[in-house]
Amino acid sequence: MTPIDRFAELNAPASWQAVDFISDLHLQASEPETFEAFERYLREPSPGPADALFILGDLFEVWVGDDVLDGPSPLTDEHRFQRDCAAALQAHSRRTPIYFLHGNRDFLFGPKALAASGMHSLNDPTVLVFQEQRWLLSHGDALCLEDTDYMRFREQVRQASWQNEFLAQPLAQRDAVARELRSQSEARKRRTGNDPSLWADVDADAARAWLGHAHAHALIHGHTHRPADHALGHGLGRTVLSDWDAGATPPRAEVLRLDSLGLHRLPLCAG
Repeated sequence: MTPIDRFAELNAPASWQAVDFISDLHLQASEPETFEAFERYLREPSPGPADALFILGDLFEVWVGDDVLDGPSPLTDEHRFQRDCAAALQAHSRRTPIYFLHGNRDFLFGPKALAASGMHSLNDPTVLVFQEQRWLLSHGDALCLEDTDYMRFREQVRQASWQNEFLAQPLAQRDAVARELRSQSEARKRRTGNDPSLWADVDADAARAWLGHAHAHALIHGHTHRPADHALGHGLGRTVLSDWDAGATPPRAEVLRLDSLGLHRLPLCAG
């Protein structure tokens, strides 16, 4: 894990009373139920609108480049779907600011896509200063140190040289590479019984180190698909966001809301 000397900060306006966090929706055309649940939330947040929405990575199952939003026809179903997602986000952003932090699936989500969806980019990690408290926000993958294969892959694909070379390929070729990577990911999940409890988790010592350097008391992250609250000792803790799969049994779709009373989990699907 690369040491972080200085943490980015976002100071919430004094007028903000509540903010929402989501991650790991893995939006894709083949799972319309999850997109429909997300659209409902954007139209009618429950129990009422928040003052900001924070998306902490893996909003999309895959993102192969911003040209999926303005590339020439013919479009694939997935590209049409991604354009629909951007339009829904843009409409919501006119009412409520949206902040986006890259995940391990959508790390190529670039400036054009941010503009098309009306979202503001966040560094990973970022400290949110909200109502005089400091909350550390991250996707969480950089802290899963035991997943050494993934950590090597992450280091490679986050380099500008790799990204430039990949994005220079034709869109159809990038789509093919993405399909192959997804197939490899699914095969790996099957080898572990597709059970998130068997996947590498956030390293507690690394999380404590980040919190100490950030002068924050709590880490909010996704990536592991294991929603829970963990005490880290000395008044420190981490809260894990839920992944979304509205077509699962039982369905999963949850928002984490932060207000003056603290953190609250808001399930959006009846399980």
